[in-house]
Amino acid sequence: MKIADLKTYVVENPPPHHGGPYWVFLKLTSDTGIEGFGEVYGVPFGPHRVTQLIEDIAERYVEGHDPFKIETMWRNVYSSGYSQHPDHTLVAVLSGLEIACWDIIGKALDQPVYNLLGGQVHEKLRSYTYLYPPSPEESDDDDALAVGNIFGDPVRAPRRAAQYMEMGFTAVKFDPVMPMGAFDPRQLSLEALSNAELVTRNIREAVGDKVDLLIGTHGQMTTSSAIRLAKRLEPQDPLWFEEPVPPENRREMSRVAQHTSIPVATGERLTTKYEFADLLGQQAAAILQPALARVGGILEAKKIAGMAEAHYAQMAPHLYCGPLEAAANIQISACSPNFLIQESIERFDGFYAEILKWPIQWEDGYIIPSTKPGIGIELDEEVAARHAYGGGVFPQIIDEPI
Repeated sequence: MKIADLKTYVVENPPPHHGGPYWVFLKLTSDTGIEGFGEVYGVPFGPHRVTQLIEDIAERYVEGHDPFKIETMWRNVYSSGYSQHPDHTLVAVLSGLEIACWDIIGKALDQPVYNLLGGQVHEKLRSYTYLYPPSPEESDDDDALAVGNIFGDPVRAPRRAAQYMEMGFTAVKFDPVMPMGAFDPRQLSLEALSNAELVTRNIREAVGDKVDLLIGTHGQMTTSSAIRLAKRLEPQDPLWFEEPVPPENRREMSRVAQHTSIPVATGERLTTKYEFADLLGQQAAAILQPALARVGGILEAKKIAGMAEAHYAQMAPHLYCGPLEAAANIQISACSPNFLIQESIERFDGFYAEILKWPIQWEDGYIIPSTKPGIGIELDEEVAARHAYGGGVFPQIIDEPI
């Protein structure tokens, strides 16, 4: 079997843009007619430039090659241009192509990918969601008129957390020290520290011990500031403190981990086994959050899960993009003994369901892994074509000192 064709999609995710304003998908087709889908996440260039990068790598290393030879493809792409370095752009492109190859492999063997990586360990996967603002149908008049994130609102955030608890969620994530900026890390003000403490305490009071609280910071703080915040949040017993400092300096993240009882979680901005090996070696995190459409793909995530298991660390794959990465995350979560919890985009409904031929199954706070072959879902290409994205890179951070 050989890869015969590639097609790419840049899909606009309609408002409220949960999971990002656009998604970059690809489809590989074998010379036997089997189609495999993948997703590329987090490349810091315009999405239509990204599709050109996908086409370049696919032409040189994937088309005309056997999709079963994942290791060979991986090494050749990773070494492209004599790089052999955890480069976000190259490894994200590799991730999407690798996921699509696994989708083809699973379909060729009539097995879900998790059965090809040791077999299913978890029949269902506990999931969590961010605290997204409620839709008008879900809220009272005040909340319906509010815009933007609600993470730092000591009234709206706990009310929304209680709504998610009623939906069946047993964990919610929020960032009480937004925004994030290009000039981070920064020292938080006393006012910011006090507000984060208040928001977290109010959410805990709203949900009791029925819901875990996940502190989802994005590297905004210096090490000393992160430790100060952690001390204030410890009484509410969060399940984790996510990316308390930027991911580039794992030694400083380790200092945070050594000074708090809250488990440190990180990984969405890391790529390849090499960066995660350093993270584990520094004892910088107890919970790993690889994003499979950036980290190097499914097999790379399985290797990372194995390293984590030997360090008694747990897996909680990150998700803030489209449903094809979600499907890959689900495959690795289902076959990893040290799986902890899986990020979801609410209940995978709305456009997340519309763009698939059959939706990801979510029931009472859990994801039910598909038994279908490959990564378990199929992109509805007609829907994808109708929602073609024509814009540029979405700005996510403040570009001046905060």
